[in-house]
Amino acid sequence: MSDSHKHPSHDHEHDHSHDRDHAHDHAHEPAPEAPEMNEYAGTQALSDALRSSFVIVKVIMVGLVALFLFSGFFTVKPQEKAIILRFGKPVGELLNPGPHWALPSPIEEVIRIPVDQVQAVNSSTGWYATSAAAEAAGNEPPPGESLDPSRDGYLITGDQNLIHARATLRYRIADPPLGYVMNFANVPNLIQSAFDGALLFTASRYKVDDALTRDVAGFREAVRARMDELIAQQGLGIVVDQIDNVRIIAPRQLKAAFDRVLEAEVRRGKEINDARSYENQTVSKAQAGAESRRNVGQTERTRLVEFVAAEVERFTNNLPAWHANRELFTQQRQADLLRVVFTNAVEKTAVPERAGGNRTLWLQLSREPFTPKTLEQPKDTH
Repeated sequence: MSDSHKHPSHDHEHDHSHDRDHAHDHAHEPAPEAPEMNEYAGTQALSDALRSSFVIVKVIMVGLVALFLFSGFFTVKPQEKAIILRFGKPVGELLNPGPHWALPSPIEEVIRIPVDQVQAVNSSTGWYATSAAAEAAGNEPPPGESLDPSRDGYLITGDQNLIHARATLRYRIADPPLGYVMNFANVPNLIQSAFDGALLFTASRYKVDDALTRDVAGFREAVRARMDELIAQQGLGIVVDQIDNVRIIAPRQLKAAFDRVLEAEVRRGKEINDARSYENQTVSKAQAGAESRRNVGQTERTRLVEFVAAEVERFTNNLPAWHANRELFTQQRQADLLRVVFTNAVEKTAVPERAGGNRTLWLQLSREPFTPKTLEQPKDTH
């Protein structure tokens, strides 16, 4: 009994000793690797994250493509036309006002052309150095003793004088406007240069007095004609609407001298106008007098011709009676004539003739008018 009981306890002790040894052995062994299930879960999470990222990237890319394509929509405003350039070359026809679409830049480019708008270019190449603000405020710089070619602009006239000139060109783009868009890189600069050249050219063909006072309107029309020539020669693709704000003055250093010349021109013009007015009055008066004399002469001529014709007719009618009895005819005509001449005679006196005969002398005597006597008032005796 005692032996049998001792054996199991011995075995139990042996087992505990074995376990301690086994635990000691495990303590010196490396840690075991993670289970395969953990590796699968990480891979799955990474795959899901990548899948979600790809979805987001696709959505973003679709949005960017849509935004890219949507950015190609544009609107052509009224008084405009547009042309689409694909890699710098025109595609299709001119686009009229309204909504349109084109491939976004850099594939295609939309060029807007203000065809119906009036645009303006100012030329001050022949004007002295100043600014718009200074002119508006009246604070222009003093003229100085002489022109400074490095600072002041001027034009040389045909008679070798100097003037200052500036003007405004108003123009529209011609139809079709492709020449305006495709032929040059910066058409406004070319228009500015052409306008400056037109002013210089015109000034060289004008005398200073004509440009300043006598023919300002002609100067403006000559500038426009020269501008039309340059537009045709250079193919600028514009149409001149009008040239206005033309201002031409003499150099400010010579203002007093030019004012005296202008005053003399005004006096000269006044004297010429007065002389022409006197000439017109004198000629008109002489013509009126001559016409009056012609009318009077014509009237007198007509009256005399009629009188002579009547006398001729009367003489012709009386000629047969004179041939029949000359003495009787003479006495009758004499009596008729005396009756007419002495119609108002109130007394007749017979005067004897020298040869012994009597003749009747008809005298028209004016008697003294009868003056009635006035009765005297009786004197009052009381």
